[in-house]
Amino acid sequence: MNPIRVLLADDQTLVRASFAMLVESCRDMEVVAQAGTGREAVDLARSARADLVVMDIRMPDLDGIEATRLIAADDDLAGVRVLVLTTYDSDEHVIEALRAGASGFLVKDAKPADLLAAIRTVAAGESLLAPGPTSRLIARVLSAPEPPAIGAAGGPDHLTDRERQVLTLVARGLNNTEIAETLSLSPLTAKTHVSRIMGKLDARDRAQLVIIAYESGLVSPGQ
Repeated sequence: MNPIRVLLADDQTLVRASFAMLVESCRDMEVVAQAGTGREAVDLARSARADLVVMDIRMPDLDGIEATRLIAADDDLAGVRVLVLTTYDSDEHVIEALRAGASGFLVKDAKPADLLAAIRTVAAGESLLAPGPTSRLIARVLSAPEPPAIGAAGGPDHLTDRERQVLTLVARGLNNTEIAETLSLSPLTAKTHVSRIMGKLDARDRAQLVIIAYESGLVSPGQ
């Protein structure tokens, strides 16, 4: 199996160097490029053929949100996934990053093992959304009314009862295995439900499903 090709985007040289040493210590991943600005991250995502970008939100030239939006909108970069880094206590732009196309977020002071696990999770096509931080963050961001930016017309109202149950559990941060156990389904059936929900709601991934669930009122912040 080919190693995961990782692009590190952070304006702090020491942070990038630390992340690079950590990533390079694993046989199943490699650092193919490092960027100090959002613009460099977009350019290097193309030229370095990265599988995944570890993207800091706060960067000069072009912030991580706009860089993520450009990567997600580029058909040539359709297979590139973005893992956003946030300081959590001060960054309230994570929801914007998820709307822009990021597949999840990680607190910047996370343990080294958590960063490596996050890279593997996102590179495998899953979204990284921890239940606790996700709920608290979305509650804070959605405290001010804002029109939904994602999803097909009708939203969750067009889902079946079972699909609404599954979407609720996705919004609470459960993975397919946990959803299957909660609803007494097989993991394959849970995965199929999630895929159908994405199709019906025109969502790119689980991260966007979470936003749709909260913005539609299916799940309440802090619930």
